[in-house]
Amino acid sequence: MTFHHTSRIALLFAIAFATTALSVTPSLAFSSEAQQMCTGDAMRLCGHEVPNVQRITACMVRQRANLSPGCRAVMERGHAARRRAAAAE
Repeated sequence: MTFHHTSRIALLFAIAFATTALSVTPSLAFSSEAQQMCTGDAMRLCGHEVPNVQRITACMVRQRANLSPGCRAVMERGHAARRRAAAAE
């Protein structure tokens, strides 16, 4: 399946947003690591939602169990950071 340039941008934005939703560290969400680790998963698992960023984001969160190990690790690090910050409040 071929995605248009605009769709790829929407997909990358959704990956960053999904990671941000689970993170208190925006730099992690927008890191090249997050994009590198999660773009393939987003296309494979949630490509049918492109270009709707909110739906891609929701799909990535729902599909957490089906993510590749690298993408899951990036998202789980963000989630762990959010839990630590909430516990410190």
